[in-house]
Amino acid sequence: MRRGGPEPAPGPPQIQFVPGSAQQTLRELAPLLAEEGIDVDNLENLEVPDIETFEAAFSRALERHNMARFTPVGRARELAAAVLRLVVEAVAENNTALAATILDQAQPESPDNTTATVAGCIGVALGLLDEWLSGHDPNAPNRLGERARLPAGHWTGERAATDVLVLARKRRAFGSLESLIARHGGLHVLYGCALALAAAVQAWSDVTGAPIAQLALAHIR
Repeated sequence: MRRGGPEPAPGPPQIQFVPGSAQQTLRELAPLLAEEGIDVDNLENLEVPDIETFEAAFSRALERHNMARFTPVGRARELAAAVLRLVVEAVAENNTALAATILDQAQPESPDNTTATVAGCIGVALGLLDEWLSGHDPNAPNRLGERARLPAGHWTGERAATDVLVLARKRRAFGSLESLIARHGGLHVLYGCALALAAAVQAWSDVTGAPIAQLALAHIR
C-alpha cells in the first residue's frame, strides 16, 4: 500500500466494453424488476409508454441492487469485516505489503459467499467510519473524528482516504459512495477505505491505550 511518492491525481474514468455484461445485469435485476411488474423475458413486446416505465423501474432496481452489494449481511459481512481487521492490523505493524495482499483477495463478486467482496469491504468500512467519526457510536472515544489522521508517508488510496475521513466526520461517507468511486475508482476507494479505517483505529488506540488487534476484533464487525 505504501508508495515512494505522492499518489497522482486520478485520471478520467475508463470505459470498458464487456460482452454479455448487459444481459447478466438484467438477469441479476430480474427479481427486483418482477416486483415492479416487469418480466425480463418479454421485453421485446414493450411499447413506447412501457419503455419509459421500464427505464424508471430499471433505475430503481439498479439502485437497490447496488445498495445491497455495499450493505453485506450475515456471512458476507463477516467475511468483509475479517479482511478489514487483518488489513488494519497489518498497517499498524507497518507490514503494508501484507495489507495489500489481503485487500487484493477481495473479489468483485462471490456467488457462493465464500470470499469477501470489494463492495462489501468498502460498504462495511464506510458505514463504520460514519458512525465512529461523527460521534454516533457510543463506544467510540469523544472527538475521534478530529484525532484520526492518515499514517505518515505516501499511500495507494490516500486521496480517497482523505475524502473519506472528511465525509465520515459529517456522517456522509457511505452516502457519497457513487461520487467517491466516480472520482477515485473502485480500487483506490477500497484501499482508501482500509487506510482511513486503520487511521481511525490507531487514533482510538492512542486515546484508550487498548491494543489495535483488540479494538479491531471488538469493533470491526
